[in-house]
Amino acid sequence: MTSLSDRLTRGSASSPSQVEHARRLVADWQLLADLAFADLTLWVPLPGGAWWCVAQVRPLTAPTSRPEDLVGAEVGGAVAEPFVVAHREGRPVTEGEPDWSGAAPRRREVIPVGHNGVVVAVLAKDTNLAVTRSPSTLELTYLDIAADLCLMVSAGTFPPQKPQDAEMSPRVGDGLVRLDGSGRVTYASPNALSAYRRIGVDRDLAGAELTTLTRAAAADRVAGEAAAAGIAAAVAGRFPDPMDVEGRTATMLVRALPLHAPGGEAGALVLVRDVTDVRRRDRALLTKDATIREIHHRVKNNLQTVAALLRLQARRMTEPAARAALEESVRRVSSIAVVHETLAGSREDVVDVDDVLDQVLPMLGDLASVGPAARTQRTGSFGELPAAAATPLVLAVTELLHNAAEHAFPDGEPGIIELVADRTGDDLVVRVRDNGQGLPEGFDLAGSDGLGLQIVRTLVTSELGGSLSMGAPAEHSGTEVVLVLPGAGLPRR
Repeated sequence: MTSLSDRLTRGSASSPSQVEHARRLVADWQLLADLAFADLTLWVPLPGGAWWCVAQVRPLTAPTSRPEDLVGAEVGGAVAEPFVVAHREGRPVTEGEPDWSGAAPRRREVIPVGHNGVVVAVLAKDTNLAVTRSPSTLELTYLDIAADLCLMVSAGTFPPQKPQDAEMSPRVGDGLVRLDGSGRVTYASPNALSAYRRIGVDRDLAGAELTTLTRAAAADRVAGEAAAAGIAAAVAGRFPDPMDVEGRTATMLVRALPLHAPGGEAGALVLVRDVTDVRRRDRALLTKDATIREIHHRVKNNLQTVAALLRLQARRMTEPAARAALEESVRRVSSIAVVHETLAGSREDVVDVDDVLDQVLPMLGDLASVGPAARTQRTGSFGELPAAAATPLVLAVTELLHNAAEHAFPDGEPGIIELVADRTGDDLVVRVRDNGQGLPEGFDLAGSDGLGLQIVRTLVTSELGGSLSMGAPAEHSGTEVVLVLPGAGLPRR
């Protein structure tokens, strides 16, 4: 299935601004579907005269009248006639007789989607007529607000210019308040009354000035002023950002939208949602995140202390083999410390492996017993990996690079060591190759007793669940080590 942008571009919404306007409408149209108790579909004209459905949403407040998936469907002829009229004349078109062809009778209204004086698409609103409801005040208020929003869609004043977070935004059922042109409450749903009561408002909202009540209920004066200013801005015709109002015992998320339909009364719609538990969990997660990052920071400091002690001990060693062993330990400990340093500055338990290697690779020149003639080149991207995989991978790569620098060029002749990261399907393939003297005759990786290769084998097979192979490159002399990590090439979700 193509993306919404591609589908819109295929139709009449061809300019970037028109595509973006239609995308914002689709991102925010669950609100309209819930208020109208209706299914919504977005249609664009095709060059041949047919109309193509590019998006669909069903209401959460009523049974659907369109159980089938209409995205990708094309219509023409008499069925598309209301689309043509609404698109040409820029006005809503209501079909006369209900449609009895589906599982339930439905009535359709077609609304032009205006943007900068141009109709870029049409919105079909299908209402299920089989559902019988009592004409309650709540339902009539919903339908009245939906009618205003539909007129704003036609005029191009809805949706707002700034995209909304549909997941976090309050929904119609969470709590709804309608305001008149002076900012006074003309209707408040039961859930809205409950939400305001939880933040400390112990009176009925009807007839009250909502900005005053909201300002007084906020425990923080600055936040209360900001919330009140946002509601006042919506009454004045602007789209403020959603905001939290924290009372003494609860927190309420407020989203205010202007209701300025052409030819209608000015007012505003205020959606509220009790987010007390959500904000409490957010604060707990922030505390936990800060604690974890502090732990990584302290582990990094401790590892750096260990590396410094080992370095001091190495300098006092007169035995070359002992000094080399201590220097290798310094390099290994320092590599792990860099990973923890990265985690200490990250808000997620993931590591940008490329960034870590960029810090580790210069350390090899300081610690390896090899002249400056051997140069290391890195190509490709490792991307982000979980910390549990990044630490053994970085350690394995540094061991292989150090091993190549130490053994491939024994006489200090010029040479190149390449570190290549590539994705083959779902796997991450890492190659460390050099153009040095190559492997000794009869070399067996499985039987090698070198500590560095033993560490790499253990890390790759046990910690990473991957495979390790070693041989001569196909294109030139030298040695190539290949690490294959299954599943590590998949995008992080």
